[in-house]
Amino acid sequence: MSIYAVGDIHGCRHFLEELLDKVQPDLTRDRLIFIGDYIDRGPESRGVVDYIINLRRQYPRGNIICLKGNHEAMFLDFLQGKDREMFLFNGGRGTLRDYWGYGWDEKEELMLPPEHEIFYRELLPYYETPDYIFVHGGLNPLLPLEEQAEEDLLWIRGEFIASMEDFGRRVIFGHTPFKRPLVMPNKIGIDTGAVYGNFLTCLKLPEEEFFAKGLRIMNENRG
Repeated sequence: MSIYAVGDIHGCRHFLEELLDKVQPDLTRDRLIFIGDYIDRGPESRGVVDYIINLRRQYPRGNIICLKGNHEAMFLDFLQGKDREMFLFNGGRGTLRDYWGYGWDEKEELMLPPEHEIFYRELLPYYETPDYIFVHGGLNPLLPLEEQAEEDLLWIRGEFIASMEDFGRRVIFGHTPFKRPLVMPNKIGIDTGAVYGNFLTCLKLPEEEFFAKGLRIMNENRG
């Protein structure tokens, strides 16, 4: 069994389709892990979620793991009337248009399609295997995994990325975009800024092979 981890998609459905068509994971036995940030900024936020929901219909549910990103957390808060300006400031208007068109009224209660409601509510804060920890933002180097705050799991950047702490297992994360995947002894960052004109990355484990937007790439940042 191999594990395939996909970085931040941000509404770039065409990148995701091209990437998985090239990688061709065997989802009857392999595990596919999405690291979060499916929505916002890109052209097809709803389309990305539709695509992943359809994948989960076709294959064993436990083989496709979906983590929560900070953008999904902001979207859920927005739908509950909390921190709405923060969501809009971080690229949320495109997501709202995808779901409710240009006529959405922020005074109205916005209802997600039932399958999408379930998708967002069931997103995991992190996922563990014997060799890896998968998380969207990262880990607080000062705390064990079971004591991590969700805010850090979704939002942390600098102190985690700079840390050489042994987390017990290699941490695979997204959230912070790099020009090429960041590879360090204790962590691998796979957000490569697809929505910013760069590419969408998939990491195959344990082989540690990188694929991008359907093309295998060599990592230039090993260290």
